[in-house]
Amino acid sequence: MQEILGLVRRCVEDYDMIAEGETVAVGVSGGKDSLLTLAALARLRRFYPKKFDVVAVTIDGGTPGMSFDGVADYCRTLDVPYYRVDVPIYEVVFEDRKEKNPCSLCAKLRRGALNTALVERGIRKIALGHHYDDAVETMLMNLLFEGRIGCFQPVTYLSRMDVLQIRPLLYVKERQIVRAAEKLRLPVVHNPCPANGLTRRQEVKELLVQLQQRYPDLKQKIFGAMQRYPLYGWAPEAEGEEKTREE
Repeated sequence: MQEILGLVRRCVEDYDMIAEGETVAVGVSGGKDSLLTLAALARLRRFYPKKFDVVAVTIDGGTPGMSFDGVADYCRTLDVPYYRVDVPIYEVVFEDRKEKNPCSLCAKLRRGALNTALVERGIRKIALGHHYDDAVETMLMNLLFEGRIGCFQPVTYLSRMDVLQIRPLLYVKERQIVRAAEKLRLPVVHNPCPANGLTRRQEVKELLVQLQQRYPDLKQKIFGAMQRYPLYGWAPEAEGEEKTREE
């Protein structure tokens, strides 16, 4: 955890993610990535030079078989306020719309519900659990499937909602997250979604595994290129640079 905290702190400082006295919400889906984001920020607030508060927010989409009771208990041990917002996303996506490719609509509904929940509570900053491998996979997905070079930014301003998204796990690799989740015994919530594991992201993840057998440093080179190129918003310590705006 000390290694991960060091990486999170460096990422937060490189991209000026947290300001003095603000409240940072963590979007907790129940997966290992968001739970580790919560655990890391809850610990970071104890010693970080800029004082900040942490709350956790879960959008419960009504997927059968998912329970967030363990997440609520974990938040109490961290002394972090926990909000669970019920939104009938599963019903809309799988029962009403019967989407053949449900992931895009599901993600859109979750993002909208999460941002609305923040605004209603007067919170303007949300920490998401995207990590090092997510960034590399997203870069490759955009190149392969959309023919463009791009990725989400470490810090993204959503102008319509006046919400700032931060991704403090960007320097943490997935294998580190897996180990930490096991050692910390994080209350990971099993996701029984019918589309789980059948996505384009999973295809790219498997492709990268194959490529890395021949080019072991491939992910490192792609991630480094994103910072050195740099993609907009990816240059570390770019003080004063305007954050990316999503209209």
